[in-house]
Amino acid sequence: MAAVTSVMRAQQLLLSRIEAVLKPYGLTFAAYEALRLLAFSRTGTLPMGKMGTRLMVHPASVTNVIGRLEQRGLVGRRSWPDDRRVVLAGITPAGRELAEEATLALNEAGFGIPDLPAERAADITAALRAVRVSAGDLD
Repeated sequence: MAAVTSVMRAQQLLLSRIEAVLKPYGLTFAAYEALRLLAFSRTGTLPMGKMGTRLMVHPASVTNVIGRLEQRGLVGRRSWPDDRRVVLAGITPAGRELAEEATLALNEAGFGIPDLPAERAADITAALRAVRVSAGDLD
């Protein structure tokens, strides 16, 4: 119970810090993750279903986030040419620029843990990987 409580509280603290850094950009962490995922993709586009899988969120959440980003001109949506049932989300130049600006700000803020040495971050990542593997989230 102590381990679970500590992980959950750490998640709350980190999300709060990250959201504070992203607020001036008009982004939530979910929106930032979607922009970064699209920016990292080879073509700047991904099927929305694949985005949900990669972001580990429900498809409705992806639809919501992409809809808000689309209203701001940061992404666009279109049907896949080979299968009109598949909807592609694509990042716009404005979306790329905002993702880069927000990433710089997050890096400057140490992604919410600026005083944590790199080796401690690696230890935490390894410990949490074990939890994720045991839960079937990772191979």
